[in-house]
Order: sequence, then structure tokens, then C-alpha cells
Amino acid sequence: MRFWLIALCAMFALSGCAAERVWATDEEVSRAAYSYDGPTRLTLFTMVNNRTGNGAHTSLMINGNQRVIFDPAGSFKHETIPERNDVLYGITPPVVDVYTRYHARKTYHVRIQTLDVSPEVAQRAIALVQNYGAVPAAQCAKSTSEIMAQLFPGQIVAGWYPKKLAEQFARVPGVTEKVLHEYDDDDNSKVLAEWDPSKWDKETL
Repeated sequence: MRFWLIALCAMFALSGCAAERVWATDEEVSRAAYSYDGPTRLTLFTMVNNRTGNGAHTSLMINGNQRVIFDPAGSFKHETIPERNDVLYGITPPVVDVYTRYHARKTYHVRIQTLDVSPEVAQRAIALVQNYGAVPAAQCAKSTSEIMAQLFPGQIVAGWYPKKLAEQFARVPGVTEKVLHEYDDDDNSKVLAEWDPSKWDKETL
């Protein structure tokens, strides 16, 4: 096991997969901050390969005093959405919509699991993701599960696999879920390129 981990780390280093450190300014984060008028909640996103059934990516949306998405080593980037080391800010309903549609396409679907939690748990979750730091490639489930293991000790065990994390979270009392299927072309970059948040009528959301 030790040799396998050393080899894995070496592979990441040789392939240039070091964590990408991104740090939006205080002004950008403050200006984008969004409080969703709903229950304090955790939402686990698991992107699943439609052909193999394997988990491909994991991320965690947290609604506390503001709503953020922890998108470890994710590719979701937009100039209107500030990021600090894999934490995305300004998660309005239009952003949630485009985030899920960006990941759902003909080759992948999104498993969406939600759990209403106390304000204290939500704020702890936000603090944990803010303090985690930039996440290297291929460690999305590892980082997310390490955070969730602190929130749900004895129910969530840290690990490397998105699907196993989703299966553990499904067993936590109160978790509900749905699945998003879309059949767009596999080039998901078009979703963000064509997205214009100013065209959304926020009064209807």
C-alpha cells in the first residue's frame, strides 16, 4: 500500500497535476457572496460515467450564511464566479443550474444528494472547505470525504472513490436524492461559453 501511494504521488508530480492555487480578492468574494433563502443544507454532487457506472468527480455545495460550492480539482470556471482554492462563491440559482448542466451530458449524469443540517454544521462545513487548500488532480473524492468524515464521524470514512462516498452519504438519515440526465455533446465547455447570467430573471427563481 505504501509503495502504491508513493507511485501515485510520483505520477501526479510527473504529469504536472499539482494543485492549482487560485485566490480571488476580498472585494470579488464580498461582491459575489450570495445567501440562499432556504434551509441550511449540504448537497453532494457525484458525476457518474454513463458507460461504466464509475464515479468521475465529486463536489459539495453548502448553504450556510452564504452558499458556496467546494469543487476540488474541478474544471468549472467562469469570470463572474470568484474562486479561492476550489471554493466557488456567488452560488445563485442560475449558477447552480449551469453548474449541474455543465457536468451532465451524454457521457455523464449527475447524482444529487441533499441533507438539511443545522446552521452550526453548515458553518463548520464552510470553514472546513475554506481552510482545506487547493486540491491536486484526482483527489476530489479524497478531499471531499475527508471533510465529510469530520461532519459525520462514524458514518463517512475518507476514501478515493466518488461513488463510494455517495453510497456512504446515502445511508445518512434524512438524505434525499435525484439524478440529472442530459444528452448534450461531450464538449461541455460550450455550456459555459454560451452562458449569460445577466439574461436570467432572478424574480422567477
